[in-house]
Amino acid sequence: MSHRSGTASRLSGTASRLSGTASRLSGTDENAVWANSKTQQLDMSKNWKRPVKYMPVFDYDRCSRCGRCALACTWGEIRLVPEKVEGGKPINKPVANRSSCGACHYCERQCPEEAITIVDTPFVSSHRYWRGDQKNLWRQVDPNNPGHVLLISNGSDSELISYFDNILFDACQVTNPPIDPLREPIELRTYLGRKDFEQKTKPPLIETQSPILFSAMSFGSINLRVQIAEAKAAKILGTFWNTGEGGLHRSLNDYTDNTIVQVASGRFGVNPKFFKHCSAVEIKIGQGAKPGIGGHLPGEKVTEEISKTRMIPRGADALSPAPHHDIYSIEDLRQLIFAIKETTDYKKPVSVKVAAVHNIAPIVSGIASAGADIIAIDGFRGGTGAAPRRIRQSMGIPIELAISAADKRLRDEKMRHKVSLIAAGGIRNSADVLKAICLGADAVYLGTAVLVSLGCGLCQRCYASKCSYGITTNRPDLAERIDIDLATRALVGLVSAWTDEIKELMGAMGINTIGSLVGNRDRLRGIHLTSEELDALGILQAGK
Repeated sequence: MSHRSGTASRLSGTASRLSGTASRLSGTDENAVWANSKTQQLDMSKNWKRPVKYMPVFDYDRCSRCGRCALACTWGEIRLVPEKVEGGKPINKPVANRSSCGACHYCERQCPEEAITIVDTPFVSSHRYWRGDQKNLWRQVDPNNPGHVLLISNGSDSELISYFDNILFDACQVTNPPIDPLREPIELRTYLGRKDFEQKTKPPLIETQSPILFSAMSFGSINLRVQIAEAKAAKILGTFWNTGEGGLHRSLNDYTDNTIVQVASGRFGVNPKFFKHCSAVEIKIGQGAKPGIGGHLPGEKVTEEISKTRMIPRGADALSPAPHHDIYSIEDLRQLIFAIKETTDYKKPVSVKVAAVHNIAPIVSGIASAGADIIAIDGFRGGTGAAPRRIRQSMGIPIELAISAADKRLRDEKMRHKVSLIAAGGIRNSADVLKAICLGADAVYLGTAVLVSLGCGLCQRCYASKCSYGITTNRPDLAERIDIDLATRALVGLVSAWTDEIKELMGAMGINTIGSLVGNRDRLRGIHLTSEELDALGILQAGK
């Protein structure tokens, strides 16, 4: 009993000392908090402060203090602060505000001393599942700007599979030797339109020297100088550019032979002259980045020139409804198709652009039956100037699956010769172009690739109209950053380089005409794909 009593006594003494220490510490902390409560109030509004994703870091040993970086940045991320005075003049050094960098890299490229590096500062979260959406939720509930829809630009950057990256070409070796494109001709000329030559009258076709076209990007979503560069490049290359839904600016009337105009739900800029200055007309039903919803160009972006081109008042919001209010069936679509054909005297092919969705095969079949000459299908990675983040990331299907399903359905119904297919959305390189053609496309549209070729850093904030490169803004001070001649040369270089690479790929496959590869899925093999995916694409497993 005495042993147990001694142990209990010691434990009791220890607990007493710990209790006294805790009491003293607690008293000290409470006194400190209360003493500073009036001068050190904590601010709940900081609860929604979002950590910085990107920021510029300056090498001050290399920096010449020229201030060009602050001038280049249109987002307010870089400020100049006084450092010293030399010869009676203040010398300022650049400092990051750590608030608005989107990693467009414009300041980095403009720095003459190469003294700037854009760094990624990963968001640290203890919860892996919530890591991607934690910051986005804070943005939506921030009391300073609560309850807003999160906007984003460009195409989906989700980590979902890219089927292009899991498809390989089948090369030739002995029995079917390859072709050297430097010594033997390889034909890339492509005709788009209805190839139903049993008709009494020859259907209208458009001819392109390469299966690469510039996708629809409207005046308003991009700078007019970019459109002029597209038109000039298309004329040099013998291909086509697309006006998008914002109408055709009068300065582009001279490029009739290389222009595709677009009729969207808002009918912006549609008038008799509009149809005279084009080679084809495209009816926009949907686009890959935001299938099922319309478009909105805010009034503050509608300048005098944009208002004249779109035929709306200056400063008025340009709203494109989600549906065409005169199209609720295939029969309604047929009426519009033939109204346009009547307007153009049946001399220009009519295209219909739709988003890649799960039932794309019957949709394409219906559009072909309605009389369309061309169908453009835009995959879920297709770009846009602005779209709700949740729509962009969660709706639609990859172009690889959509174009394969469309091609197979049209062949099964013996209608493939009645319509041409254009694939769009997620075309990043020449191999993607040729894979899309092998899956069933006659040609492809390039959108984001055009912007990147002009220097775009893909900061995904086109909607803000602050593009440092001057590409997706019509602010006069920023628009002038586009040199039309240099932009034209860049676009010509893009298509020329890809065209040469396509010839190399075709030579390796022993194919000398691009038409022989349209829907030729036998020349493709899949890797790391399930049997269901291989079946949907219509290709075999690599090794078979």
